[in-house]
Amino acid sequence: MVEFAEPAFTDADDLIYGRAPRPLETRSGMIIGGGTVYPELNFTLPPMQLNAETFLRARRHYEQIASEALKRAAELSSPGVVLEFETLPPMTENPDWAVEITQVLLDGIAAAGEEYGLRAALRVTPNDNREMVRPPFMREGRYWDAMLETFDRCAALGADLLSIESVGGKEVHDDALTMCDIGGVIFALCVMGVRDMRWLWDHIVEIAAKHGSFPAGDTACGFGNTAMVLAEQRMIPRVFAAVVRPITAIRSLVAYECGAVGPGKDCGYENVILKALTGLPMSMEGKTAACAHLSPVGNVAAAACDLWSNESVQNVRLLGAMAPVSYMEQLIYDCRLFNRAAQDGPDAARQLRDWMVEPDAALDPQAVVLTPESAVAFARTIAAAGSPYDAGRAVALQAVQIIREAREQGALEVADRDARYLDIVEDGVTSLPDDEEAFIGQMMSHVDTSRFRPQDYGL
Repeated sequence: MVEFAEPAFTDADDLIYGRAPRPLETRSGMIIGGGTVYPELNFTLPPMQLNAETFLRARRHYEQIASEALKRAAELSSPGVVLEFETLPPMTENPDWAVEITQVLLDGIAAAGEEYGLRAALRVTPNDNREMVRPPFMREGRYWDAMLETFDRCAALGADLLSIESVGGKEVHDDALTMCDIGGVIFALCVMGVRDMRWLWDHIVEIAAKHGSFPAGDTACGFGNTAMVLAEQRMIPRVFAAVVRPITAIRSLVAYECGAVGPGKDCGYENVILKALTGLPMSMEGKTAACAHLSPVGNVAAAACDLWSNESVQNVRLLGAMAPVSYMEQLIYDCRLFNRAAQDGPDAARQLRDWMVEPDAALDPQAVVLTPESAVAFARTIAAAGSPYDAGRAVALQAVQIIREAREQGALEVADRDARYLDIVEDGVTSLPDDEEAFIGQMMSHVDTSRFRPQDYGL
């Protein structure tokens, strides 16, 4: 296990887009975190059934995406791009399909390199199908076996980066969110999620090492982003979603403790905290993710990105071009602005960063917890904690304090109906036992244990 006993960044002024203390160089020579922000295009099929009869049509969609999006990147003189292939559930269930699409995309990257001299890399993100049965089988069974086969065979083909949106702990977390149960959130993320991540990422790191791929990182999308979407729909308080977000970093950190080297996956908004702690490069998404979900953190998310991404966009026709082509263009123009500001030196880059941070941070607590200052503070707290459980409690209280102080100083708008949940969360955290085993015993009598297999979490 890799230990992160000290945060990589101690001064928030140094936490900025395009630069990471531990950059990563791809096979094509892009240095991610080495001073240049690159676009990462995330794409998927249009609405359609995926089965044996339609697979050839699906393959043609991916061929078109790779050809046209990479051509546009070359036309706009992008210094490099990353393509992310998120497998759909039937593709992970049938690894032959995932492997065939991976080869299609690698062939497209090779062709663009030969024709245009474009540097590109491929991230492959198998879908975590383990939740397709209830209760999920997290460590065995056909979904587990097919997922590992997908990782192994796609890495063997030459996928540069391996990632996943893993789901361990969602069996408890979904209910905890809807009930605003902070104890349930900490149990799901810092006990169940951490244990599942250790099991899963030991396997992914081993596969990557065997084939010369990079184990890039996980994301708590199904946890933190679910909270954000529920808050956007006024189904849970925004302050509760804001407290959940930094706790997700404790779960996602485990991938890097197991040997992941970044860039962290785009939909992990907790990545700014992980960059502050680990010094590894991170992908981020924000305003350009509106094709997949709405959010109140569209600009602040870009403050420390090393790859700038768009979340999953369907291959449908817009007036200008197919949607992935249009999004590639948008990402490239954003990255061009980041990189141009950085050419004028650290002060200019920091000015642009601050312009992106301050408007978002004034309007929503979910943005306040993602500022560089907050990220460095959370990283320091996580590094000093004795265990993930200790870190979860400490980070939750720290998030409450950050939000409360910003509101009291007039720097943040929080509705009164939301603000009262700061006290509720604080009281909930302080009432939890100090001893983790006592906490586990308490939660095992509190949660619905029929929804998960305790033995899969060492419980």
